[in-house]
Amino acid sequence: MPLILQCLCRPLQCTLFFSSSSSIISPRRLGRVWSRSLSHATAPSFSKVPSPPGLQNGGHTKSQGWVMGSKNMLKSTSFSIPLAPSSHGRLCHTHRLLFSVHSSKPISRDQPFSLKTNGFSSMSHANAPSPVYWEGPAKNRVDSVELEILKKKLENLGMDSNICKPGQYNHLLCPICKGGDSEEKTLSLFVAEDGGSALWVCFRAKCGWKGSTTAFADGRSLSGLNKITKVKNIREITVENLKLEPLRDELVAYFSERLISRETLEKNRVMQKRSGDQIAIAFTYWRNNMLVNCKYRDVKKNFWQETDCEKIFYGLDDIQGKSEIIIVEGEMDKLAMEEAGFCNCVSVPDGAPPSVSGKELPPEEKDTKYQYLWNCKEYLQKASRIILATDGDLPGQALAEELARRLGRERCWRVTWPKKNEVDHFKDANEVLMYLGADVLKEVIENAELYPIRGLFNFRNYFDEIDAYYHRAHGSEFGLPTGWRSLNELYNVVPGELTIVTGVPNSGKSEWIDALLCNLNESTGWKFALCSMENKVREHARKLLEKHIKKPFFNASYGGSAERMTVEEFENGKQWLSDTFYLIRCEDDSLPSIQWVLDLAKAAVLRHGVRGLVIDPYNEIDHQRSANQTETEYVSQMLTKVKRFAQHHSCHVWFVAHPRQLHQWVGGPPNMYDISGSAHFINKCDNGIVIHRNRDPEAGPIDRVQVCVRKVRNKVAGTIGDAFLCYNRVTGEFMDIDEPSGNVRIVQTTYKKKRKNSG
Repeated sequence: MPLILQCLCRPLQCTLFFSSSSSIISPRRLGRVWSRSLSHATAPSFSKVPSPPGLQNGGHTKSQGWVMGSKNMLKSTSFSIPLAPSSHGRLCHTHRLLFSVHSSKPISRDQPFSLKTNGFSSMSHANAPSPVYWEGPAKNRVDSVELEILKKKLENLGMDSNICKPGQYNHLLCPICKGGDSEEKTLSLFVAEDGGSALWVCFRAKCGWKGSTTAFADGRSLSGLNKITKVKNIREITVENLKLEPLRDELVAYFSERLISRETLEKNRVMQKRSGDQIAIAFTYWRNNMLVNCKYRDVKKNFWQETDCEKIFYGLDDIQGKSEIIIVEGEMDKLAMEEAGFCNCVSVPDGAPPSVSGKELPPEEKDTKYQYLWNCKEYLQKASRIILATDGDLPGQALAEELARRLGRERCWRVTWPKKNEVDHFKDANEVLMYLGADVLKEVIENAELYPIRGLFNFRNYFDEIDAYYHRAHGSEFGLPTGWRSLNELYNVVPGELTIVTGVPNSGKSEWIDALLCNLNESTGWKFALCSMENKVREHARKLLEKHIKKPFFNASYGGSAERMTVEEFENGKQWLSDTFYLIRCEDDSLPSIQWVLDLAKAAVLRHGVRGLVIDPYNEIDHQRSANQTETEYVSQMLTKVKRFAQHHSCHVWFVAHPRQLHQWVGGPPNMYDISGSAHFINKCDNGIVIHRNRDPEAGPIDRVQVCVRKVRNKVAGTIGDAFLCYNRVTGEFMDIDEPSGNVRIVQTTYKKKRKNSG
């Protein structure tokens, strides 16, 4: 028998290469191969081939012809035979074996038969061609030393490097998440063609482990390996090659307990797979009557799928050409929907994510988790109404949101599962079918609501708020009274509104607002944030304390004969200041921006329960704007920010704005349109008030303050008109005209005497 045929007919444990000259070349380890008998192999023809890389310079080069010698002929250290490159991805495709109905663990797990080789695929010995060495550019040759070092690093990380092939994507069990309950091979590992570097990522949603490594420190092989995609060679499957068979009676009974009939099972071609006495339910995925994928489940809800199969919806053919479809989260829910009469239903193949992604939607080719959507997009394009009937738990809600983001919220509806008790709801369609019946499940689907779109609402979304408004449940629907009878008919403080206050200088705008805040605190307990840049802190504290205690802060000429507040009153007043007011002040030289003020006010609302904000005045705020933006445009945007803050935090805002210079002013109150900057101050505010004080004793009492209400957007809270208050210069209080006050008369008399003496 020829030498080569003797080698092929022996158990092939190790092989040495030698040249046609009698010199023996030192063995080069190229991989490991399992013991395997080749006694039935057909002897292939052998031809002269180039010398293997690495032996051209180190061995005998006179003859390039090579044959193989067996272990019995040449006694030497064992090493393996190199196999030729193959177009086959694997020797045989293996997948997760079946689970017993009574066991949640697989009875066995066969590993694919593959070799640890230098870039060559494993293959059947019966079809083994001649050993051929690929000879290409030096940069693409696999360096066995580098590859061995790289594989050792991968093994230390927990990866099975025996089945890793350079230049290809390898699918492994992730050492971090172990493939979850289904133990699916979700780790995609790419080894560079030269065997010097590797990059990997786990595509399981709850894991996402990724990284890279190199054989040597220079990292030269990582160039171009900056990302990895999940690449699969789609495998064709049939019922026959998967060895599927009709459901046995025990499994039919299991479905019957969940109120799913044999007829529904047969229509959806639900089958089983057997391995010895172990069986599993097989949900077959079909498209155009062709089997595309198969998903398995045991009775303990352990799931696994065929690998390297295309991901599509379960029940895809049932929605072909349909304008209304239902999407559920599991195959059992799809079957339950059919029991309720809905055949236009599909199920996602992979379950739900733990939460909604905060990232932007990836391109179609990179949207790996939801690739089944893009694989079925022609089935979804005609659907104008898509009901998302996912599970009611948080992952189910996250799945509904992710589907709606991709399908378009405008054509999506969502279901609300009925209550199971006072606290919990039913989880999914199959649970509703089991406990409440098909009629209730049908009613739930028919009552699906429009999927919410951010910024688009229906009055139904606000019925609770409207009901509370009608019944005046909060007590502030008409606004809070100001504390002055003459003004309450015109103006009341409504939470969430913006009031613009203006008036000529020294007319008492800030004093009136301080008095209003004291009244509101006394009647309702409101707290306030003060951004008052014109006031020193100590001066502002004095004004507020005088209004609160109703006594002058000092024994000074402005107080006349009024008694000064005592030390005890002063200390109590300091506690009141601390409990009621929070100061927003810019301590450096720069002016604060409106956004800076609103951010601090938001913190005061959330931290201290502030219900009112005072910004006094407008011209103390930094109003830098772009060169192409007018002041009118800037004021409009600024007031929009202030109004949104007020509405979102139910906080009333008083904004003080000075009028522009009045060249022909004759002493009357200014108009709201006289405010410096823009007419938007009156256009965009909810309330517009002008504070005006008489300065001419001949025209009337100089302690009289005119409160001109020039705009009230909410007619429930007030109307346009003028109210007159009496100002007490000693304490800074404002009182109704008919309210007796000895201090007022004293101040008025004293002031008139000073005027006469100065005249």
